[in-house]
Amino acid sequence: MADPVGEDGWLALVDELSRTAGDLEQRVGVVEQYKRAIAAEPWSNKLWLAYCEWVWSLHTDCQNADAGWPEEEQMLGQELFSLETATDVWQQGAQATQYRLSDSHELWNRWISIELEQVAASPDEQKIERVKQLFLDRLQVPQAAWDETSQMFSTFISKYKEAAWEATMVETTKLAKTAKDLYSHRETHELKLQRAVESGQEEAVRSEMRSYLEWELAQASKRNKKGVPTSPLILCVALFERALSSTTLGLDSTVWDDYIVFLSTSRRELQDSQLPAILPVIQRATDHCPWSGSLWSRYILCAEAENLPFATMEQIKHAATNTRDLDRDGMSSVVEFYIAWSGYLKRLTMIDGATDEDVDVAEMGLPTALEDVQQWGKRRHGKEWKGDPLFRIERIFIQHLTQKGSFEEARGIWRKLIKTHADSYEFWQQYYVWEMTVRVSTAPPANATAVLIQAIHRKTLDWPEKMMEVYVRHCSNYEDAVGLVNALNSVHQISKQVAKRREYEAAHYAQPEVLVDEVVEGESQSGVSKRKRESEDADGAASKKVKSEDQAAVSEQHLKRDRENTTVLVTNLPAEVTQNKTRQYFKAYGHINSMTLTAEPDKLSSTALIEFQTPEEAQSALLRDGKYFVDKQIQVTPGTGLTLYVTNFPPTADDAYLRKLFKDCGEIFSIRWPSLKFNTHRRFAYISFRTVEAAAAATQLDGQPLGGVYKLVSKYSNPANKKNREGAIAEGREIHVTSLDNSLTEDNLNEVFSKYGKVEKVNILKTLTGASKGAAFIAFETKDQAVAALELDKTKLKSRVLNVEMSVGKNFKPSATSLGKASSASPAPEADGDSIMSPSPAPEGYQNTHAQHGPSRTEITNRTVTLMNIPDTVNDARVRALAETHGEIVKLVLKPDHQGAIVEYADAASAGRAALALENHEIAPGRKLRTGGMKDLFAEKPEIKSDRIQTGQGKRAPPAFIQPSAPVRRPGPGGRGGLGIKRGLGYSAKPAAAASGSSATSEEGVNATGNENKKPKSNADFKAMFVKGGTQ
Repeated sequence: MADPVGEDGWLALVDELSRTAGDLEQRVGVVEQYKRAIAAEPWSNKLWLAYCEWVWSLHTDCQNADAGWPEEEQMLGQELFSLETATDVWQQGAQATQYRLSDSHELWNRWISIELEQVAASPDEQKIERVKQLFLDRLQVPQAAWDETSQMFSTFISKYKEAAWEATMVETTKLAKTAKDLYSHRETHELKLQRAVESGQEEAVRSEMRSYLEWELAQASKRNKKGVPTSPLILCVALFERALSSTTLGLDSTVWDDYIVFLSTSRRELQDSQLPAILPVIQRATDHCPWSGSLWSRYILCAEAENLPFATMEQIKHAATNTRDLDRDGMSSVVEFYIAWSGYLKRLTMIDGATDEDVDVAEMGLPTALEDVQQWGKRRHGKEWKGDPLFRIERIFIQHLTQKGSFEEARGIWRKLIKTHADSYEFWQQYYVWEMTVRVSTAPPANATAVLIQAIHRKTLDWPEKMMEVYVRHCSNYEDAVGLVNALNSVHQISKQVAKRREYEAAHYAQPEVLVDEVVEGESQSGVSKRKRESEDADGAASKKVKSEDQAAVSEQHLKRDRENTTVLVTNLPAEVTQNKTRQYFKAYGHINSMTLTAEPDKLSSTALIEFQTPEEAQSALLRDGKYFVDKQIQVTPGTGLTLYVTNFPPTADDAYLRKLFKDCGEIFSIRWPSLKFNTHRRFAYISFRTVEAAAAATQLDGQPLGGVYKLVSKYSNPANKKNREGAIAEGREIHVTSLDNSLTEDNLNEVFSKYGKVEKVNILKTLTGASKGAAFIAFETKDQAVAALELDKTKLKSRVLNVEMSVGKNFKPSATSLGKASSASPAPEADGDSIMSPSPAPEGYQNTHAQHGPSRTEITNRTVTLMNIPDTVNDARVRALAETHGEIVKLVLKPDHQGAIVEYADAASAGRAALALENHEIAPGRKLRTGGMKDLFAEKPEIKSDRIQTGQGKRAPPAFIQPSAPVRRPGPGGRGGLGIKRGLGYSAKPAAAASGSSATSEEGVNATGNENKKPKSNADFKAMFVKGGTQ
């Protein structure tokens, strides 16, 4: 059975073994298994703590006749697990984990409590001095629990060396200054990491840990004037080990690569005895990530650098090739490993004192390695496998043959490569350079010339222009006049063929698919008329005007401004590819605005949707179609006809709803929701499908009724098709009245303004308590009526002089307010999903009874809860649907600019239930809610997102304020525990029975009187009781 990987796997194994260990031999076997686990994860705090506790339990059990051990095993156990042996294990664990800043105190506190018990049982000067030194050493190590350790030390000194307490504590503070400074510099990262762990979001933990590692690597690279690191390198080692053993980054080969590079460079520059040896680290890395060719190749190189014997090198090679995971992500890892192995074999013959045996090993090993890769590729990809696009193993073999003078044999390998690499300019360039290198200087380079002639006549060569340039330059330098003329003639003829080929390619790729259906005015009875793109899609969106009379102009405008015509779909990318690598691959064709990269379900490849700045750049990127990306032959097709503009669905719709709605049309690649940060009334989405056929099928759902209320709009995305804004503000029928007397009601205003025309709606703005804000919006039936009402400007009404003006539409609504049970600020079916709207009133018939009774601010606060960490793409309707399951909602205010919402319930009990139930609820993938108060919400900053690919590290956040540590309090002498007596971890109160001198014992789960002990309720139990509204 293969060994587990990671601390959790090892813990599960030893836990199972320890539960079934029934005799001394099996218990010793568990100890041996713990040692193997520690060797695999030497910095794991969990494993060390479990190991120490197991050994300590064996020590205590063999001393106790009631433990049930046979007498013979008990006597033998006392020899094997003596007090000295057990405490030595604790000390080893404390030393191994001491630089884990966040949790090393857990093991150390447990160990020191045992040492303190030994001192208390039989105090003598030697034991006291030993424990004192343990404390002093510990306090000079940076740690999260420094104050706790200092308090424990203060208690210890006060008890055993009271006269020297003050001098000892002063000296301790001086000694610990460096340690405290080191931790204070890292406290911000530790707190962020702790919050990420508490959130339960694995990706958040990975992100914070990566950020922390980058910062720690930067600290480790700093040197003072003498070239000495300003930060202890062991702290960087400890953080890497902590990340690799205690988080899922242990399965990320790139983190292992970073760690190994750090160790390698640090050991080369500095002889630091604290740094771990590199080879054991690499071995652990390959155990964690056996699919990584990079780690296996580095293992070979480092083992070679350590001059390990060939037998050991061969064992490493077999370990790599026998793993079933080396080709998990494609052939790139297989090729990378065999490159390292072939390089090692070649170098065997180059070292001083190379034996005939070394030469024989290389002679047999190099062709075998080449054959193994070919067979592996064909076994995995079949006939599609064309070998390594860069033919790196073949070049190593060719170099080996060249060094020993076997030119014809090497030339034979070049000729075999023509079958699979003849379309590559780089292949012909390398072949030509080799022929020029091995030629006889006194003879004409006939072989090199023949290579160039063969290359330029290749009709499918990827860069024939460059190859012809090399050919002409070669003939000019090495051929006679006749040869040069022949070369120029050939190049002239071939250039015409290449020009026609380029024209054909340009024409072929410049033909965008016809995909835009003109939208008829009044496109649906539901009135959904808006065809607006997201505000971040293009600058100057307000100035987009298309001349519909000129169809050519419309098409040109569409090409310039529609991202679908500047987008390409790239399939069959390597599974492990990153955005940065993909961007570098395509950056030569133009500026990349955005990229969506998704791994395929089979984990064998990835797909990307890449948006360029102009259609011409997107068309040029299509030249990469059919080319190799590492070991994958990619397909690049235009992204036109894949994206639909979808709107007029229910306000509560989310990704799952849309995927279910379009499930019969075809596979959806991505769904883009608009940000509500600046306009909470937007309700639409852009859906990109995998195929043009799927998108076309989805357009057939246009106009489909949804729930008898909504009429779906599903059209090809086209910003050229849009409709003028509608509504009272857009049509100039609404006025804004300010400086109103607070006693005026909506009926009063209706009566005053109705003499100028029919008033459709009056909305007085009110505070949370229902009091008037002295402002109102009044909508008339026609624009002329609204203009006529302006004559009331500067007239007196009751105690105030009115200010009356036309309402000005602003496409900026950073919050959405909805009242009562059924109101939502999300647009109604007759709206367009992105139009300018007046503030949403409560539904008809709804009365704000709370405002009528005039609740106090305290009452409102008690029944209000804030929800945080809401993505700015989630609208108020979705939040309401989630929150109203816990009680009646009086008011809901969505605040996308603070990533949250304010929910006022009808009573405080409902608010309490909601606060508990919604904490850590996943409202969107990877986003869990947090609950709190108003201050917590408004302390949150807007969500920052960018479609553009981030390069560089960006601006670093300023360090957070670090609070000073608590002062050390000197305890009073003797007596019961008070302010100065603070129990550290590991202390426990004595049982009452023992304290009273009673010898009564009880079984686990049964008290001394025979009654069953009730299991104490946890916080989760109380939370469940409160949410259910009952008791347990």
